[in-house]
Formats: sequence, C-alpha cells, structure tokens
Amino acid sequence: MRAEIISVGSELTSGVSLDTNGQWLSARLAEVGIEVAFHTTVADDMEANVGVFDIATKRADLVLVTGGLGPTLDDLTREALAKVAGVDLVFDQPSFDRLQQIFQYLKRPMPERNRVQAYFPSGSTVVPNENGTAPGIWLEVGQSLVVCMPGVPREMKPMFTNWVLPRLLQRFGAGKVIVHRTLRCFGAGESHVEQMLGEFTKRGRHPEVGITVSEATISLRVTAKAGSTDEARSLIDPDITKIREILGPLVFGEEDDQLQNVVGRLLLNLNVTLSTAESCTGGMLGEWLTQLPGISSVYMGGVVSYANEAKKDLLGVSQEILDQHGAVSEECAAAMALGCQKRFHTDLAVSITGIAGPHGGTPEKPVGLVYVGLAHADGVKVRSFQWGADRESNRIRATKMALNMVRRYLEAGE
Repeated sequence: MRAEIISVGSELTSGVSLDTNGQWLSARLAEVGIEVAFHTTVADDMEANVGVFDIATKRADLVLVTGGLGPTLDDLTREALAKVAGVDLVFDQPSFDRLQQIFQYLKRPMPERNRVQAYFPSGSTVVPNENGTAPGIWLEVGQSLVVCMPGVPREMKPMFTNWVLPRLLQRFGAGKVIVHRTLRCFGAGESHVEQMLGEFTKRGRHPEVGITVSEATISLRVTAKAGSTDEARSLIDPDITKIREILGPLVFGEEDDQLQNVVGRLLLNLNVTLSTAESCTGGMLGEWLTQLPGISSVYMGGVVSYANEAKKDLLGVSQEILDQHGAVSEECAAAMALGCQKRFHTDLAVSITGIAGPHGGTPEKPVGLVYVGLAHADGVKVRSFQWGADRESNRIRATKMALNMVRRYLEAGE
C-alpha cells in the first residue's frame, strides 16, 4: 500500500513555518510497514485544497492530512474533503456538546464561529481530540482512506498514536517493518564516497543505501524492509560494518551525531583541553562547542581575532608573518594556533583563517580559501581548503573542518 501525507497551511507554503508533522508521521508509518510515497504541502485556498485532495485519493491507499480543522475562515479541510467525496457537511451534536464543555471549563464564552468544528462530511467518523477543540475526520473516499488531524503537533501526535494508528493496524494489518540506520561522514566529496562504496549504492539493491549531503557532511542511510524489526536489523548490520570498513575514518558517527558532539565526547573521555582561535568564522566554532553540556571542563575558551591587530595583540602573530605571508596563510594559521595554545595553556588549540567572501579574493588567494591549524604537544600542523563563493557555507565548512582535524588527532593522532 501507498500513503500520502498532506500538510495544510499558508504558513507552510510561504516558508514562515516548517512542516514537522509530515516527517514525524512518515517515521511512525515506517515503523508499521506503511510506506509514504508522497508529501504534499498546500496553502489555505479552497481550489488548491480540493485539487490536492482529489489527486491524493486517486493515487494513495491512505491519506493523512494535518491542519485546516480550526474554526477560522481559512480552515478549509472539512469543506474541501466533503467536496472531493461528493457529500454534504452534517452537524454532529456530541462534538458540539464537547466544544461547549471545553469553553465552560475554560470559563470563556464560545464564539459562534467554533460551531463549524462540529460539522463533518456525511458518512465520516469523528476522531476525538483530547487535547484541543478540533476533532479529526476518518472518511472513505473511493478506494482511499482519508484521515484528517489537527495541525498543532501536541494535538495531532496523541490523536494519531492513541486513536488513528490502532485502527490503521486493524484495517491494514502490520506490513513489512521499515528500519533505517544512518552513518555520518566528513572529509570527502559525495561522488568520491559513492565511488568507494561501489555496489552498495546500486539502485534496486536491498538493503538500500542512500546518500545525502549538507554542507560537506555526508549521510548514508541504510534501509531494510522485513517482517520484523530484528529481521530488518539483521539485514542492515552487516552493511553498516562493511561500509565502516570501506570508509574508515571518514565515518564520524551515526544517526543525528554532529561533529561538535563527537569532538566534545572525545575531549571529555580523554580529558584533553582545547582552545580556539577564529578569524573568518567569527566565533562559530566556539559557539558550536559550547552547545554541549559539561564542555566547560575541557574547552577553556577562544579568541575571535578578526582584524590583524587582534591577531598580533591577542595571539602573538608577528608583523613579519602578516607582511610576508598575509593573514590568510599557512604561517598565520600556525602562529594563531600556537599563540592560542600558549594563552589558554591547553593541550590542543585549533585556528581558522580564510576568505569567507563574497568579496576580498585575489587570483592567488581566491574566495573560499581557508587554512586550519592545530597545535598539539609535538608542534603544529596546518591544512588548507578551497571552497566556493558562498560566505555562510564557507564559514560552516571551515568550522566543520576544524572540528574534524581535532577529531582525527584525538582518534588516531593524525
């Protein structure tokens, strides 16, 4: 069977708010073997709603709708669904009585407009809402089952978990369980990783290995379908082991791991202290590290030395280095790291200097050129990187590269 999730609301289509309901529902359906084939987001417009609902009921066995069940004029879900089903809206007295009880409990008069929440497409089943005023709707439309729920997550989630899901299982039964595991990688390009994996990423393979990338972080999602969770995991685990062997140190974590979390755990476990010296990243590295609870015992602090004077006065970078090599250079990155290590008396110090852009580059030093230095017990090492012209992307990637250098040193002394 195929499912479609429709998220209703102009705040979603305009970009003002992010649709988290669709993601959550997809994960819950996967747990019981129901595969989501389509995600659709539609504005608060009657014609658009009718069109989207009509298409969904023709191509999906199950349609889950969130949003548009409130009392205001832009809440159109119940009316649009009735139009698609070719039925009238009918008044449900028990739902109206519950609405009145809610407002009596709140000691507030019920606006007349809330009465619309007691109307449902003829032939539908009312889905109770124990956490708000908007009941859900369960309706057969042709060969499709449509279930409408509130858009507010604190109302939608318990409604789905406690009422909708048990009835879906009664109707459809549990299908093949869909299980995912994700490996997180950094330090190589997407195409290079795919080439290293070879047959693992071949289309039609089971388990399936998918690749996504975000600001140089590569996520490998291994997906298996089986009769039980244990069976699916037994298919996935050998792939995870083999992929780790192939990619080696490129893999830094699993699931939602971020580089700063991995580095923070390593610093804490090994009791290694760190300080930071940043130029083009403007404190991003320090900000990411200080998101971690307990990091204060190993992260001693940082310097944002954006101007050359700050590099000299705060980190001891010599005027000679700045004159001969420039602020964006291997020599400056090394001096920044060593100066930071000395100032904070830390085991490690990492430095970042570069040209974030979009202006300031030259043929010799183009926009996106970044140097990262790491001072340690045996000296200092510097690596250079070249990215594109997008300022924020360059800052994020430079921060990740600095974290990755610390990680590689802590894990293997590289």
